[in-house]
Amino acid sequence: MTPIADEEIKRILVVVAHPDDCDFGAGGSIAKWREAGIAVSYCIITNGEQGGEESEVAIEEMAKVRQREQKNAGIALGVSEITFLNYRDGSLMPTVELRRDIVKAIRIAKPDRMVIQSPERNWERIYSSHPDHLAAGESAIQAIYPDARNPYAFPEFREAGLMPWKVREVFITGSPSPNHFIDITETIDKKIAALRAHVSQTAHNEELEAMVRKWGERNAEANGLAAGRAAEVFKVVSTD
Repeated sequence: MTPIADEEIKRILVVVAHPDDCDFGAGGSIAKWREAGIAVSYCIITNGEQGGEESEVAIEEMAKVRQREQKNAGIALGVSEITFLNYRDGSLMPTVELRRDIVKAIRIAKPDRMVIQSPERNWERIYSSHPDHLAAGESAIQAIYPDARNPYAFPEFREAGLMPWKVREVFITGSPSPNHFIDITETIDKKIAALRAHVSQTAHNEELEAMVRKWGERNAEANGLAAGRAAEVFKVVSTD
């Protein structure tokens, strides 16, 4: 599918389960969009307090640490608008309450494009199918359609001045059936810098840069790009 041209996109909202999910899934693309002048904001559902299994950060401090790391990672890509919904890591479910919170974020941000996680399990890459990712993806797509555009959904938002909003298209990360790629060769260094900002999650991985470049090069090769290029892949869905 051919997505809407970036020149027609003014605002993008990224909704993911954990701090660092946006950077692993779409960091290079986010950097490109910001360089093109597109406003990008994040809605991070959990604080990732169950992350950092190889970190010495105390569990009581992990949520604060991961929020701080995500803010620093956002700086590396040019993103400063970050909302944390403060759900509990590891227990995410696609509830009406979560849909409501994402609808609120959509109506505030008014995005033309959204980046979300796949609600479909990817058996070829199990790490992309963390239960929280699946729940975040399912909740986000339900919020996009029908709730965010539905004038009768969550009427308290209209009363507060948050009017219905139609998201024009969705970019899905971690999909088992991607149909679009973005060449991130020129921005992969920014993606790596953003990932390094998640110190509690990545500092122990001496192969981080090599791993991320390998993923990018594999995506590029699969989509016919020249050797040495890097890409991110998405399932693009029109909401029309």
